[in-house]
Amino acid sequence: MLGIRPYKPADADTILSWCKEEKAFYQWTAGVLGEYPISQNEFRFVESLMPFTAFDETGVIGFFTLRSPDETANELRFGFVTVKPDKRGKGYGKAMLRLGLEFVFERYGAKKATLGVFENNPSAYYCYKSVGFHETARDIAETYHVLGEEWKCREMEIESDL
Repeated sequence: MLGIRPYKPADADTILSWCKEEKAFYQWTAGVLGEYPISQNEFRFVESLMPFTAFDETGVIGFFTLRSPDETANELRFGFVTVKPDKRGKGYGKAMLRLGLEFVFERYGAKKATLGVFENNPSAYYCYKSVGFHETARDIAETYHVLGEEWKCREMEIESDL
């Protein structure tokens, strides 16, 4: 059974071990955490957010953060969403996000959850879409310059039905 709990610094080595290539690292972090590969010390930045770890009977299998982009807390933003490579494509990401959305809407009382996803990461995009996120009406997609390429980031959101 899948659960989520607050992130512990002892989880860092496990989570960082999942990212073995530079492109995947930037798809995951947008470069916010630093240059690839990052150290455990650089990863400590996530502790300034609301970090969560997903787990099952085998151990740590996922990670994400939440943060409030403004002072109202009406919106919480997902970030640094990742799932252990051997668990991807098996529904764990969807389950983890659904549990995260329970926190967003029921525990924190936010009205909306948002996130950004690079266009070159279709598996993440369809995972988010499958749990109810949809692209925002905003036409402006933020562009990042990564590895000599331009990456467009799609903004997605889901509103509370409570």
